[in-house]
Amino acid sequence: MARLVKMFRTLRNHWKKSTFATCVLSYGGYWLYGKHCDNVLRRDACLQAREFGRQQIAPQDRLKKATVILNPAACSGKANNLFEKNAAPILHLAGVEITIVKTDYEGQAKKLVDLMEQTDILIVAGGDGTLQEVVTGLLRRPDQDTFSNTPIGFIPLGSHNSLSPSLHLLSDNKVKDITSATLSILKGETVPLDVLQIKGEKEQPVFALMGLRWGAFRDVAATISKYWYLGPLKTNAAHWFSTLREWPLVRNVSVTYLPPTLRPPDLPTQKPPRPNLLYRIGRRLKNYWYPPVEEPPKVEEPEKWEEQQLSSLEVFIQTHNKNPVEKRINDSLMICAEPEDFTVGEFITVGKKKEEDPTVFTKNSTILEASACWLQLPEGAGGFYNIDNEEYEAMPVEVRLLPRKLRFFISAERREQLLSQMQ
Repeated sequence: MARLVKMFRTLRNHWKKSTFATCVLSYGGYWLYGKHCDNVLRRDACLQAREFGRQQIAPQDRLKKATVILNPAACSGKANNLFEKNAAPILHLAGVEITIVKTDYEGQAKKLVDLMEQTDILIVAGGDGTLQEVVTGLLRRPDQDTFSNTPIGFIPLGSHNSLSPSLHLLSDNKVKDITSATLSILKGETVPLDVLQIKGEKEQPVFALMGLRWGAFRDVAATISKYWYLGPLKTNAAHWFSTLREWPLVRNVSVTYLPPTLRPPDLPTQKPPRPNLLYRIGRRLKNYWYPPVEEPPKVEEPEKWEEQQLSSLEVFIQTHNKNPVEKRINDSLMICAEPEDFTVGEFITVGKKKEEDPTVFTKNSTILEASACWLQLPEGAGGFYNIDNEEYEAMPVEVRLLPRKLRFFISAERREQLLSQMQ
């Protein structure tokens, strides 16, 4: 008992050192527990991958080949380590023959994809910038019709991963996000995604999966990191300071667009069985004695472009890839424009919501459905676009929808969640 009293007396007399030691031990225990949880997640994912690797294949079949486009600079230079520790072991245990191609500088992914040979699976390991470069390089190829049928897996390693919520169940744990995304590639369930083709007057086309953003909210979002020293108030401060420099921040733009087109029926996932021999002979005889009448060629109707002048704080041309499993009647892109009559307080409130999800728009916003559009900026208008979170110089552009152009791997759990949200 005397020793216990002496120990508490010592702790009381040296309370500063005791408090510091308690904080250090608490933080160290929390850090070790987090590492333990990460190892448990890796182990469970590797056990699932091993089951895929143990599956037998026919003698004439070969192992699946996957090409990985890895951006080591993503996530502040941590992407290479994250991939090697969390994704690569899963792919190896599953028996996938992988070829890892690392980028050395911005824009190199486009060139690497242009030189890529045919592969069974294309895996993009990086963030929004890497994914946008890979998609652009893929669809610029002369043989893009063939390569666009290659299923694509996206492993979120960047600081911005806008497409991940559409494909995977997200959590606060980076390891869990990476392992679940890698396992969804092995399970093989895919979903078609729309692509936007964005072309200037002289530039080569750029392709996007989420959309093109232009306006005041985009400009403020690019400056938020400058106010890091304000902590959780930096988003509100950035929007407030922008109103002090200039108000109102209304942009005028002319939008010329085509109405949406009807969505053709989905193609069957499996090839129908071949009819029996007697049926095929009867069909040939019928076509021989009663040849089908050829229909006259359809006369193409001229495109009916419509023009609308918009005054808005922000214009966002986006796809429907936020929920790729939604059944739609038309193939269309969305032209969303915020109203121009925001107060300063509303501007700050909406801006904070858009920082979390840029696709969110207010009830009074203008929304147009189109299959293609021309975005004509006023003379002297400068600034930048955000195309899938990558900056491009603002200029007049044509945006055209390529419906269901690419197929991406999606987790079954996320598909079920998206379907339940529509009910």
